[in-house]
Amino acid sequence: MAGLVRVEKQGAWSAFGNDTLFAVGIIVILTILFLPLPPFLIDVGLAFSISLSVVVLMVALWISRPLDFTAFPIVLLIATMLRLALNVATTRLILSSGHNGADSAGHVIEGFANFVMGGDFVIGVIVFLILVTVNFLVITKGATRIAEVGARFALDAMPGKQMAIDADLSAGLVTEEEARRRRREVEEESAFYGSMDGASKFVRGDAIAGLIITAINVVGGVFIGMLRHDLTTSESLDTYMRLSIGDGLVTQIPALIISLAAGLIVSKGGTRESADKAVFGQIGAQPRAMLVAGVVVAALALAPGLPIVPFLVLSFALVTYGLVVPSRQLAAAQHAEEQEARKFAAAATEVLAAKESLKPADLELVFGRQTAGMFLQNSTEIAVRVSRIRRKFAQQYGFVIPEVKISDDVSISAKSYQIKIHGTIVASGELRPGEVLVVYGVGPRPKFPGDLVSEPAFGMPAMWVPEMYTVGLRQDNFAPVDNASVLLTHLAEVARANLAQLFSFRDLRSLIDRLDPDYRKLIDEISPSQISNSGLQAVLRNLLAERVSIRSFHLIIEAVAEIAPFTRKIETIAEHVRSRIAQQICGDLADGTQLKIVRLSNRWEVAFHQALRRDSKGEVLEFDLDPRQVETFSSECGSVVQSQLDKGHRFAIICSGEIRPFVRMVVERLFPTLSVLSHNEISRAASVATLETIA
Repeated sequence: MAGLVRVEKQGAWSAFGNDTLFAVGIIVILTILFLPLPPFLIDVGLAFSISLSVVVLMVALWISRPLDFTAFPIVLLIATMLRLALNVATTRLILSSGHNGADSAGHVIEGFANFVMGGDFVIGVIVFLILVTVNFLVITKGATRIAEVGARFALDAMPGKQMAIDADLSAGLVTEEEARRRRREVEEESAFYGSMDGASKFVRGDAIAGLIITAINVVGGVFIGMLRHDLTTSESLDTYMRLSIGDGLVTQIPALIISLAAGLIVSKGGTRESADKAVFGQIGAQPRAMLVAGVVVAALALAPGLPIVPFLVLSFALVTYGLVVPSRQLAAAQHAEEQEARKFAAAATEVLAAKESLKPADLELVFGRQTAGMFLQNSTEIAVRVSRIRRKFAQQYGFVIPEVKISDDVSISAKSYQIKIHGTIVASGELRPGEVLVVYGVGPRPKFPGDLVSEPAFGMPAMWVPEMYTVGLRQDNFAPVDNASVLLTHLAEVARANLAQLFSFRDLRSLIDRLDPDYRKLIDEISPSQISNSGLQAVLRNLLAERVSIRSFHLIIEAVAEIAPFTRKIETIAEHVRSRIAQQICGDLADGTQLKIVRLSNRWEVAFHQALRRDSKGEVLEFDLDPRQVETFSSECGSVVQSQLDKGHRFAIICSGEIRPFVRMVVERLFPTLSVLSHNEISRAASVATLETIA
C-alpha cells in the first residue's frame, strides 16, 4: 500500500511538471492585464522582468551559434507580454493611487525615478526619450533588418543545402543519420531566422507601446490629480510625471536589454563561438592595429585641452597588448604545430600499424592458450635459443633467416602451436606441459606409461611420458626431450625445408653488398645484360630448395658468369653452379671423411633418360615417365633408402646430371631431406663409399 501511495504521488508530481508550470505562468501574465495588483507584487514582477532580461542577455553572449537558442522568439514574446502586463498594472496603480505619493506604485518605480531622474522629472523625460530612441531606432531597427536579411538568405540557400546533403549521401561521404541531422539543422535555421524576423516586430511594438503608455500615464494622471484630488497643476504634474517616467524607465531598461540580446543573436551569422571569443579573438589577433591605435591615443593625450591621464593609460594598455600578443600567438602557433605533429604522428603510427597488419610475418610461431602460458611469460629463453638457430643457419646456409614473430591465438587448441611462413600455416604440433618426449624410432618402446605419437620434426615414432620418469628413462638409455627443445627442433626443420621461401630479394641485396668490390664489379658486368637480379635470386632459391648452402656466394657468382652468356634457363644455370661448388656439397654431405652414396642402376638410368622429351635443339621440354614405372621406382627406392636410414647412415643418391632434377622430383616426395647428386657434383678429393644400388 505504501508503494502504491508513493507511485501515485510521483505520478501526480510528474503530471504537475514543467509544462503545467509554464501554462500557469502564461495565465498569470494574462491575469495581470485585468486584475489589480498590490505594490508588493508589482515590485516582484518588475524585478523578475529585469532578471529575465539579464539572463537572456547572458545566454545570448555565451551561445556558440544562433541555433543554440532557437527558443529565443518564444522567450522574447513572453518577456514582451510580461512587460506590457506589468505596464498595464502599474498604469492602474499610478492613476488610482498616484496622489498618495512616489511609493504608491511600488518601491522599484520609486527607486528608478529617484536614481535616474535625480529628483527632476525633466531629466527623467530626457533620459526616457533617449532610451526609447536608442531602443527603437538603433538596436531594434538594426536587429530587425539583420533578421529580415538572414531569413531571406536562409530560405534562398535552403534548396542548395538540401541538394548538397543529398549529393554527399549519394557519394557515401555521410551516413543516413548524419544526413537527417544536417537536414534538420537546415530546417531549424530557416525556421529560426523566420521566427526572429517576426519576433523583432514584438520589440518595436513594445517600444511604441511603452512610449504611448507613458504619455497616457502623464496626461491622464495630471488630469486625475487636478480634477479628482484637488492638486495644483505643478503638484499634479510633478507627482504623476515622476511616477510615469519611473514606470517608463523600469519598462524600457529590460526592453533595451532584450533588444540587445536579439541584436547579438542575429548578428552572430556564421560565427561558431561565443561573443567574447569572437570579438576578442578577432580584434586581438591584429597586434599591429593595437600598436598603431596606442600611438594615436598617445598623440591625443598631447593635444592641448584634452586630459592626459586617461589617454596615456589607454595608450599604455594598447601598446602593451600589441607587444604581448605576438609572443602569445607564437607560443599558441608552436603549441598548435606540436599538437598537429602529435596527431600526424599518431595517424602515421595507425597507418603503419595497419600496413604492418596487412603484411604477414615471414616466419611466425603461434601458440595456443596453454602453450602461450608456458613460453610467453618467460620468452627470454625462447628468444635466446631462436637467435642461436638463426646464427647457426647463417653459418650453415650463407644468409640470415628472418626474425621469428611469436604470438598467441585463442582460436587454436590450448596445447598446440602453429608455424607460419608468410602468413600460411606450414606445420603444427602439440606440446604436453609436465611431460617429456621420447623418440625411440625402430627400437623398443619405453616401459613407462605414456601416449604414442609421431615426432613432429621428422615423423619418427615417439612417446609422451610424464616428466617424473625422466631419471628412469635416462637409466634405460633413452633421451627425453623437453617441450622447448621439441618446439625449436620442429621450427628449425620447417625453416630448413622452406629456405627457398625465406630467401628474399632483400637477402640477395645484403649478400651483394657484402661482396668484395671485384665481385660487385663482376655482378655489374652480367646484370642485367645476361641475368637479372631476380634471375640470380631464382638460382639461389633453386639451390636452397635442395638445402645446398650459398655461403660460397663468390664462387656462385663466378659460376653464373660462366654459364649465363649461353643460356637463360634457371635450372641449367643452377646445375652448372652445383658442379662448380661440388667440393662444398660433398663436404656438407660427407659422413666423417667419407661420402656414402646409393647408386641408380643402369635400368633406371635408361628409363629416366627415355622419359625426357626434347625439342629440335635437344633441349629438354618435359619429363614423361609412365605412372607404373614411377610407382615401381618409388617402391624400390623406398625400401633401399629406408634400410640405410634404419642403419643410421648419412648418404646421397647418385645419378647422371641430365636426369638428376627429375630423380630428385620423385625422391623428395618420399624423403624430403634426402640429397640427390649428379656425377658432376662428386669432387675429385671426395672419398666415395657405395652402400647399395637401386635396382
